[in-house]
Amino acid sequence: MHLGALAVFEPAPGVTSRELLDLLGARAAAIPRLRMRVRDVLLPVGGAAWFTDKDFDVHRHVKRVVLAEGDFMAEATRLAGELMEQPLGRGLPPWQMYLLDSAGGGPFAVLVKLHHALADGMRAVAIGAGIFDQIASAGAGRGQVRRRAPVPPRSWLPGPYEAAGMALDRLGDVGRALGVGASVVRASRLDLRAGTALTARSSGTRRLATAELDAEAVQRIRRAEGGTANDVLLAVVAGALRRWMLERGESLPGADPRALVPVSRRRPGGAATGNKLSGYLLGLPVGEPDARERLRLVRTGMDRNKAAGPLRGAGAVAVLADQLPALAHRFGAPLAGNAARMLFDILVTSVPLPRSALSLGGCPLRAVYPMAPLARGQALAVALSTYGGRVQVGLVADGKALPDLDQLASAVHEELHELHTLLPTVPAPA
Repeated sequence: MHLGALAVFEPAPGVTSRELLDLLGARAAAIPRLRMRVRDVLLPVGGAAWFTDKDFDVHRHVKRVVLAEGDFMAEATRLAGELMEQPLGRGLPPWQMYLLDSAGGGPFAVLVKLHHALADGMRAVAIGAGIFDQIASAGAGRGQVRRRAPVPPRSWLPGPYEAAGMALDRLGDVGRALGVGASVVRASRLDLRAGTALTARSSGTRRLATAELDAEAVQRIRRAEGGTANDVLLAVVAGALRRWMLERGESLPGADPRALVPVSRRRPGGAATGNKLSGYLLGLPVGEPDARERLRLVRTGMDRNKAAGPLRGAGAVAVLADQLPALAHRFGAPLAGNAARMLFDILVTSVPLPRSALSLGGCPLRAVYPMAPLARGQALAVALSTYGGRVQVGLVADGKALPDLDQLASAVHEELHELHTLLPTVPAPA
């Protein structure tokens, strides 16, 4: 359940690998969340909590790896896949950063690897952004210490009105949990369609591939066809899967593969830690041969999901974590992880990034390829982010189930081009 990103930078004159490594270490050490690790607690029974690691040493987490000579992106993505599959020990804060460069200079990359327990997607972006010059300097300008107004002492026993409110809230939580649980049961599939690439048995290996799309082309399609940019990208993923399956000689599934589309429930000023996620379930219309019709079907499905809201439906299974006691988590999490394939076949998520130009030690950021986690029984996750006028696509796959992941990355680019050329009076993207 690792997530992260591969950030690619252009070199700057006079900046050495040693300086970049030291800078990464200093900035990572200044992020409080990265000093936290998990420890078991006595109460609640079966529970665990985050604690500051008193023996924290950033050098255990930030390392440099020299790439072999050859194509930089090919070597960087190959190594990133290998590094993402290595487990993170529970005795340390669950994250790693790797500076990936070559002995001869040229572009370099930073691989950020976090366990999903440490942060959800939006929180991971906030943590990872702390390494950039612009974010780090803004934080330093605001100062590290903010004094809060003193909180008056109060009894640990709730008053009658507060107790009644807590009881009503708890009843509401139970009602929501029952509703989501019923939706999960109704949506679960007992025919797991074994034998397809997307539902292959997990091997524990990881492979990474990347693609880049023209963000302006995505917006032109959105303006012409309606819906959102995310609808367009979901339709592109559906078309790319269709193209890839046909090219590899695989029969198209009788039922559309189901995508889990995460939805953040994080709000400005809300809790900084933990995961605040829900999700939508969307059938990806790979059986539809017409690209514009695929987009219409995706838009209709997402409109239906949004009308129901992120706290209803089987895709909101993640909100059940907020309603269950710690002991149920301890015993239920392995079962839930194994049951993920009963609900969905693929994860497709969009990761928001800062719009301003970013750099590390004066080296301009060229691209950020996000990487989403793979649940047990899942063979493919697709993450998308927009930076510098381009949509960067990170494909994470089980290495044995999808050895031809590069072909799927090419299909993503080809699908956007085809969809764009189908629009009337709109020139094709370069």
